[in-house]
Amino acid sequence: MIEKISCVLMASAIALANIGGAAAQEKAIKIGVLNDQSGFYADVSGPGSTLAAQMAVEDSGLTKKGWKIEVVVGDHQNKPDVGVNIARQWFDREKVNVVVDVVTSSVALAVNNLVKEKNKVMLASGAGTSDLTNSQCSPNTIQWTYDTYMLAHGTGTAVTKNGGDSWFFLTADYTFGTALERDTTSAVKANGGKVLGSVRHPTNIPDFSSFLLQAQSSKAKVVGLANASGDTVNSIKQAAEFGIVSGGQKLAGMVLLITDIHAIGLNTAQGLNFTEPFYWDMNEGTREFSNRFQKRMKGQSMPTMMHAGVYSSLIHYFKALEAFDGIPDDGIKIVEKMKSMPTDDVLFGKGLVQPNGRKIHPAYLFEVKKPSESKGPWDYYKLVATIPAEEAFMPLSESNCALLKR
Repeated sequence: MIEKISCVLMASAIALANIGGAAAQEKAIKIGVLNDQSGFYADVSGPGSTLAAQMAVEDSGLTKKGWKIEVVVGDHQNKPDVGVNIARQWFDREKVNVVVDVVTSSVALAVNNLVKEKNKVMLASGAGTSDLTNSQCSPNTIQWTYDTYMLAHGTGTAVTKNGGDSWFFLTADYTFGTALERDTTSAVKANGGKVLGSVRHPTNIPDFSSFLLQAQSSKAKVVGLANASGDTVNSIKQAAEFGIVSGGQKLAGMVLLITDIHAIGLNTAQGLNFTEPFYWDMNEGTREFSNRFQKRMKGQSMPTMMHAGVYSSLIHYFKALEAFDGIPDDGIKIVEKMKSMPTDDVLFGKGLVQPNGRKIHPAYLFEVKKPSESKGPWDYYKLVATIPAEEAFMPLSESNCALLKR
């Protein structure tokens, strides 16, 4: 009898040891930063997003509690097939749990489908198309930082209400550009404006002269730049050379980031209005993070909203995992937990994740300072208006996400 009890106790001890080993294994996380590391979007996303992910790991405090967290990086080269192949290898061979950033909307939409198929998690801070939380919404994806609806309705609404009631678009001929033109057109028309025309241009081109001439000849009050990064920088610089603003037309940069303003310079960029949910100099919390970030970037840049989004999304992801005390294999369960918890961090403040996967927080209408108003390097923005979270993003009543129960 004693021998039988001893056997039972030994079996129980082995079982408990196995459970403990499994639990320890569950506290190993692998994060995949998937973005453009060396090309068109490298400055706004790229290595800065990798650093933001590493800072989130450090600031979470999980490694001090025994969690093993690894950050791996993939350069998708702004190609959907490359992005999907990297993500597939991560999921199948390298046991990556969550993919973050995913700048470039076409790549994000493609990877979004794979993440759903593999039941992993995607936290998109770089992708802008509002389709990610509408027609292409997924129970495995959260779109964290911004989207084309926010950019369009922030800047488009403000500029139209301020008298800019006729528009002509210079639109990058890819997924993000067309989504941005579509959403801005909707905002302009909703506020009594009209669109006189548009022209599509290839990405990453040096010469915008033919496109700017079409915008100039349209006589539209506003030339909307539905492009990003280097294309926005070049089109604004060349618009100044063509005398578009001095001739009476207004430029509306539909997506402008701190790195873009830095590249353009205040002399040319002054007076531009744009919408962002993050600025490094908003408060003590954003300044503290941004100064740490800039120091580790060797002074190259302050963080963009994409970098901030990577950090913020992972901080909330870690909070959800701590609530589980481990990592469930089911990506949907993790996302559901993230949706159930209010968001709160030093970069975006308080917010929440909606049922369609759209994370909401306040957005801000900014204006680029005059050189005489700037107090030093990277002091480029002045706040014009704060857009409450519930107004900044698409209302759920307008969303066609299949996850929403009508």
